[in-house]
Amino acid sequence: MERTKSIPLQPPTYGNLITILSIDGGGIRGLIPGTILNFLESELQKLDGEEVRLADYFDVIAGTSTGGLVTAMLTCPDENSRPLFAAKDIKEFYLSHGPKIFPQESRLSILTKSICTVMGPKYDGEYLHELVQEILGSKKLHQTLTNVVIPSFDIKQLQPTIFSSYDVSNFPLINPIV
Repeated sequence: MERTKSIPLQPPTYGNLITILSIDGGGIRGLIPGTILNFLESELQKLDGEEVRLADYFDVIAGTSTGGLVTAMLTCPDENSRPLFAAKDIKEFYLSHGPKIFPQESRLSILTKSICTVMGPKYDGEYLHELVQEILGSKKLHQTLTNVVIPSFDIKQLQPTIFSSYDVSNFPLINPIV
């Protein structure tokens, strides 16, 4: 999609400072940013009250791969327009669902998977897709509580794809489910 003009950013939440939280990928290692984000959110709650969430503090939250899943969890609204998940929920989510989302395999299977990696994704994503549908429902990208950016790779088109709430607000036809 070609753009003929630059689109201005919305004003930052805090003065002239634009705050960005970037969350790394890494499969089951989503436990690591989950633990760090839990600590950060708990420290912010000590300052501003138990009801505050990370989405309240960042103009943009971005994540790649499993970081994109964490981004969706932190920014998806509940029925009261507050984050559906607190940062403390991420660790339990990965402990409960991680083995089914990111199944571990035998050494022979790992060798076979390494060869097949060139041909497709590492995990089939069926369980994750069903789980996301169950938990997040039909929430759309434009409904996130702050701006989000989720870089991904389209294995059918063999090109990067970036899901952005900023783009959705300016190009409403590209509004995937979170």
